[in-house]
Amino acid sequence: MAATHSVTLDGLTGRAIEVEVDIASGLPKTIVVGLADTIVNEARDRVRAAVVNSGTTWPDQRVTINLAPSTLPKTGSHYDLAIGVAMFVEKTLVPREATAGTVFIGELALDGRLRAVRGVLPATVAAVEAGFGRVFVPESNVGEAELVSGVQVVGVRSLRQVVALLTGEDEPDDPPVPPLEEGVGLGHAYVDRVAGLDLADVAGQDDTRTAVVVAAAGGHHVLMTGPPGIGKTMLAQRLPGLLPDLTREQALEVSAVHSLAGVLPADVPLVERPPFVDPHHTASAVAIVGGGQRGIRPGALSLAHRGVLFLDEAPEFASNVLDALRQPLESGHVVVSRAAQTATFPARFQLVLAANPCPCGQGGSVSDPCECTPLMQRRYRDRISGPVRDRIDIHRTLVAPSRPELVHETTGARSTAQLAPAVRRARERQAVRLAGTPWQANADVPGVDLRKHWPATEAARRLVDSHLRGQRLSARSADRVLRVAWTVCDLRDGGQPDVDDVELALALRRGTPLGPLLRDLVTS
Repeated sequence: MAATHSVTLDGLTGRAIEVEVDIASGLPKTIVVGLADTIVNEARDRVRAAVVNSGTTWPDQRVTINLAPSTLPKTGSHYDLAIGVAMFVEKTLVPREATAGTVFIGELALDGRLRAVRGVLPATVAAVEAGFGRVFVPESNVGEAELVSGVQVVGVRSLRQVVALLTGEDEPDDPPVPPLEEGVGLGHAYVDRVAGLDLADVAGQDDTRTAVVVAAAGGHHVLMTGPPGIGKTMLAQRLPGLLPDLTREQALEVSAVHSLAGVLPADVPLVERPPFVDPHHTASAVAIVGGGQRGIRPGALSLAHRGVLFLDEAPEFASNVLDALRQPLESGHVVVSRAAQTATFPARFQLVLAANPCPCGQGGSVSDPCECTPLMQRRYRDRISGPVRDRIDIHRTLVAPSRPELVHETTGARSTAQLAPAVRRARERQAVRLAGTPWQANADVPGVDLRKHWPATEAARRLVDSHLRGQRLSARSADRVLRVAWTVCDLRDGGQPDVDDVELALALRRGTPLGPLLRDLVTS
């Protein structure tokens, strides 16, 4: 019996798999065991053709391929290379010791060449954690595998080349298999499509531009309501430009998710900017949350990890899709459970919702009167449920500015390049304050820890308590107000949130006009 090693992925968590091949007497037949799905079972036909076209024959006997441990579900085509190498070892064409400490990852074409596969980055991480020192991957996946330190990455084009490297023979000059364009939906999460957009391009909406700056500084969720063409989408698209670059640890997290989803380009294996994901309102719950029929894949919630998830026309999304946001907004991860498998994906994103005030979209408009009844307006608003609204830190209602306001605010607005340093300084203050904790931004801190370790001033706490007693805030809302107050304090370089900071946080949450103290951030 011959054995090689590969990796199976359960979400972003990987485990080493032993691939065993045994050739025994009996009727010619090839079977795959070890809780393999349809894609893995099809490997016997792919690998058979690849082995034959790589210079040897397939045994005319009973061939058993076992993927151990058998209790773990196996899905995907990346076991092909490990199975092919194990066949060469079983036929004594490759020394057994040559495969020691090595993991093999890749899908075989029928001619023996290697195709790129999903999840190479998290699979390489799992291989290192399991103690392996070398990993063979397709050439197209070398960039993401080399992001992991402590392992020798060998990029190969074909099974023949792998055999030559393991036996010390001359390498064949096989042409590479071009990478497949796979999984480019869900808003093209790996492409920074909002680069170069300037916040100063938004005419008017001074208070909402200020709210966007506060949201960027603290990682807060935003709900914008207003008629069509008022600037909601423009503001949401310009939010990522205010965010600082991802740290090395964050970039690896995001890149691992995108690798598993199959949307990580070979030429840019490390995602260094916060992603911007804006799925269409017809997207299903599986597309948003994650899942699938053949293996569990991350959805838009996880593709937006450490970035922005923008749901335009939010009331038009299915109710089960919107309600699925509740748990990830609190926990920062999403758990996808199926009958045979459960996977956990990170989902620490900034949620931005944009909604019209009513079905016709003209609610509150002076030039185009609304034709919806009060009942229609209420039902439209209720499509975004109360629990979801309660988890959103900043609420803004956009109205059309007058012509003088447009002229003044267009000439006085500060650009994204001018505002980004203030956001970066606020994030740096948070990083210092939260050093040694699992949180990186004000929006991540649980309410109990916020009140215990980083309280506001006594007068500010009394103000929040008065709103709680008056039932104008829920317990969750009070914690979110304190988080926003800390962000306002960080933008103002304050030491502790005071009454002014809390009042501004309450105004941001209620959607009421902001004072000049904050508006000075976005105007010259």
